[in-house]
Amino acid sequence: MSDVRVTPWQEDTFPAPPAGLLAKMRGRRPGGELIGIDRVLLRSFPLATGWNALLGRVRAAFELDLEHRELIMLRVAVLNRADFEWNVHHPAYLEAGGTEEKARALEAEHVDGSVFDEEERALLALTDRSTRQVEVDGEVIEQLKALFGEARTVEAVATVAAYNMVSRFLVALAV
Repeated sequence: MSDVRVTPWQEDTFPAPPAGLLAKMRGRRPGGELIGIDRVLLRSFPLATGWNALLGRVRAAFELDLEHRELIMLRVAVLNRADFEWNVHHPAYLEAGGTEEKARALEAEHVDGSVFDEEERALLALTDRSTRQVEVDGEVIEQLKALFGEARTVEAVATVAAYNMVSRFLVALAV
């Protein structure tokens, strides 16, 4: 973490974040340990508050399967060269039911779809198009709606958007 472009928050940093914010951030982490991105976010309490709320919902409240959300997060990390994001989400993807074979396939410039099922291929099409060119063809959205319904399609799009925000934050600040 020595190359981080802003000084990460530490326990003795003044001013201290609101206790409720710190508790919520710790509550999202295994063992309550803050990670690098948390400590950088704590340089702005309003940002950390909103970020924690949004990403907490994406990570824990969506109906879209966690394995599918983690698949999206890994692909976004690859496309945006966000190594920190990959390192955090790779074990989470495996824990959610993903496989090492699929994780490795995500690392390619152009994913070999043969290792993925129809739902996963549709999610990867969304992720690649949205991340690389922002605009997503209507056919991609229609396929997602046919496979997942409208609510989960919205959640898939939101997951791609949220983790593009995360990866761009991480890469810009060298977290």
